[in-house]
Amino acid sequence: MKGKHILYSEQELAWIRENATRLRREAHAEFCRRFDRSDVSLRNYSNLCLRNRWMTGRAGPGKGAAFPWLYKKGHIPHRKKYLGHENIRPDGYVDINVSKIGVKRRYVLKHKYLWERQHGPVPKGMCLKCLDGNKQNTDPSNWELIPLSLRLRLNTLRGIDYAAAEPEVKPAIMALARIKDRAAAARRDRRTGQVGERACRPQPAKSAKGGT
Repeated sequence: MKGKHILYSEQELAWIRENATRLRREAHAEFCRRFDRSDVSLRNYSNLCLRNRWMTGRAGPGKGAAFPWLYKKGHIPHRKKYLGHENIRPDGYVDINVSKIGVKRRYVLKHKYLWERQHGPVPKGMCLKCLDGNKQNTDPSNWELIPLSLRLRLNTLRGIDYAAAEPEVKPAIMALARIKDRAAAARRDRRTGQVGERACRPQPAKSAKGGT
């Protein structure tokens, strides 16, 4: 009873202490019948045992002892992050658990992980482009190695959305983007070469000021 001090006799306390290892609900029901204590609720009974450290001796649900039917032999919790566990990112890419560092699992992009196992590491300045637009299709044949500049160009072609285009149109879009990317690279190389030529061109000697 909340807000009211409950008194127990020595006989009642001794009985509760002797039956502390029983299930609280069963022990409380028998206590109320034996001593005619309808004023003692299950919460009052449990709190009395806790204050006096009269424990049941059983582990909580997290240990699997109090509820053995929840933790059968071989049971794997649904939150367990096992080796090979996969997550789908908000942007559609798939992460896969490939190893464990300390207590944390290491996740990597699944399509990149599978592609590198077959073809080797992705070179610097390159990236993988999804060909069919389905980022969850992580088969290496669905990912093409392209320059980062080409990926940027695919994302910025005016009026053209490579990811949303029809499958039969995507090769043409890719070819157009490659042409534009190579043309831009050629212009960049010409500018770089002209600057290099000017830097290497010998400068005319300056005439000395004054005379003898």
